Amino acid sequence: MAEVWFYHLERKPVDDELPGLLQRGLERGVRMAVVTTSVERVKELSQKLWGVEDTVFIPHGCEGEPLPEQQPIYLSADGGVPNAAGFRFFIDGTAPDAMTGIERASILFDGRDETAVQQARDLWRRFKAEAVPIRYWKQDEEGRWRDQALQV
Repeated sequence: MAEVWFYHLERKPVDDELPGLLQRGLERGVRMAVVTTSVERVKELSQKLWGVEDTVFIPHGCEGEPLPEQQPIYLSADGGVPNAAGFRFFIDGTAPDAMTGIERASILFDGRDETAVQQARDLWRRFKAEAVPIRYWKQDEEGRWRDQALQV
């Protein structure tokens, strides 16, 4: 069953948090896609991922590059996912239109941006109304992601 995970970013911007989340997905052997707002943003993210650390390799592809269906991570500006990724990260205010083909939709939003917070709240209500299982992640003081539902 499809689920939605919200990642409430407060410590670092999405460009700094996304590589670690993608690396964990690669370690688990899942196919992923990152959906953003524009082709320019895809190019910016691609450069960022190629330049992460010398010790980390985050293989990915994007529109216009060969063999997109074989990429473990695909960066998309239009929501297209030629690598059949079941795990999708929605950033920069993007969100899934439908949960078809999605195992997990991760919505990353900047907790310091009131517009982004309000959009996340609206999406929470939408998915709750659609009876989609939801999890809410926030970082603790040490920077570890904690499921806030377990922090009761």
